Amino acid sequence: MIIVGVDEVGRGCLVGNVVAGAVILPDDFDLPELTDSKKLSEKKRGTLYAQITQQCQWAVGEASANEIDEINILQATMLAMKRAVENLSIQYHQVLVDGNRCPELNNCQAIIKGDLTEPVISAASIIAKVTRDRQMFELDELYPAYGFSKHKGYGTKQHLQALKEFGAIKNQHRASFSPIRNLSRC
Repeated sequence: MIIVGVDEVGRGCLVGNVVAGAVILPDDFDLPELTDSKKLSEKKRGTLYAQITQQCQWAVGEASANEIDEINILQATMLAMKRAVENLSIQYHQVLVDGNRCPELNNCQAIIKGDLTEPVISAASIIAKVTRDRQMFELDELYPAYGFSKHKGYGTKQHLQALKEFGAIKNQHRASFSPIRNLSRC
């Protein structure tokens, strides 16, 4: 039975894509350290990411900041998850998604805190987190004043201060999110 695990990263960020990972674990795959990516150190996530990408079938799906602004963050998250599964290009039997709702996919089951209880979802959360973090490192190189490598796009004090000083980055910051929307009202 082919089971796909899916999880996303970046829903609460003010900048960048929402990223979903989709993973199929081989039958003999055994990594007891698998858990929710947020509970792992950056170094440990990197190690597990390398093992997952070398030994498993995996894919990523994304929705851009512009798509988030157009359709809202919930719909963009569902779109990213669906894209991740479709990018696997494989027939599956079941999809297990972290959270309380499924994207439009056949035989999908949402599992609250599934990234803590289902290794296949934990693996997907690691793929999504490492992918998005790497995007934030790249954005940090282009726009170092915002500190993306430190806060990964979340609305920290540092990020909000940079927004006040330098404004929003077109096509990167999510214009529909209130801290960005409110910039034009200052």
